[in-house]
Amino acid sequence: MPKMIVSIDGVVIKEVQLMKDRTTLGRRPYNDIVIDNLAVSGEHAAVQMTGGEVYLEDLNSTNGTYVNGKAVKRQLLQDGDAVEVGKYKIKFVSDAPAENSAATRMASAGPAGLAPSGAPAPLTPPAPTSFPAQSSGESPGAAIKVLSGPAAGREVPLTKVVTTIGKPGVAVAAITRRQRSFVVHHVEGAGNPTLNGASIGAEPIALSNGDLIELAGTQMQFIQA
Repeated sequence: MPKMIVSIDGVVIKEVQLMKDRTTLGRRPYNDIVIDNLAVSGEHAAVQMTGGEVYLEDLNSTNGTYVNGKAVKRQLLQDGDAVEVGKYKIKFVSDAPAENSAATRMASAGPAGLAPSGAPAPLTPPAPTSFPAQSSGESPGAAIKVLSGPAAGREVPLTKVVTTIGKPGVAVAAITRRQRSFVVHHVEGAGNPTLNGASIGAEPIALSNGDLIELAGTQMQFIQA
């Protein structure tokens, strides 16, 4: 099944499988792919699947839509094409084979921040009751435990390659799962998140068991088995 992988500065933010004939992209929350950034128009672009082919169409956006560095109005997408929307890059992947190794999953990036249907979803996913089993060579189970706010006490297992936390337009951070560890970095928002009281910037910082993260006034703790 074709998919779009959204990243900024080389870090994957979310992944969307193209399950609908028409998938919209823009800043407004009703889009299928929501990018809450002022450089992105409310209704920026649309992806249309027709007879096994996938077309990208710019919806008269303010800053334009680019494919492999060239501005386009309507473009047939090929596997590996890089779509650029503001500072964000969106890689188009056609029907990709199953990915077996942790290294392959890291290279292609796993889903984060969106529901499997491709519909917008909260940045913090529902918490399963337990960690999934880890295969040899993969990072051990880990979770984020919310310490303050309405969701205090909730634990969110970090089962995806990238998990985004926070509120779009306010402050967003991403926790990336590597082969044997986890790192955190600031994605967007006026106020930088903090790790154990120190500001988190755009450069990834390794996480250790018990680390305290504060983001948009909410305190969280990183827990690693």
